[in-house]
Amino acid sequence: MLTTKKKQSVIKKHQEHTTDTGSKTVQVAMLTQRIETLADHLKTHKKDNHSRRGLIKMVADRRGHLKILEKTSPEKHKAALKIIKA
Repeated sequence: MLTTKKKQSVIKKHQEHTTDTGSKTVQVAMLTQRIETLADHLKTHKKDNHSRRGLIKMVADRRGHLKILEKTSPEKHKAALKIIKA
């Protein structure tokens, strides 16, 4: 689970303007952080199938956001892909 400070730092790093907290790039960044945290959790707790299902849902949600970004603005899509690979 992400702490409030970690969420705020991710939002500040990826926001497009000062009041931006929910754009697609910010959502992709937040989901990426949550996915990384949950993947680390699942490495130690291999039989936690409930969390694994949540991880799969988050990955699917992030993929949906990326598809929307790819259709609407390819330059933001490329930036979002860099977030994932970083």
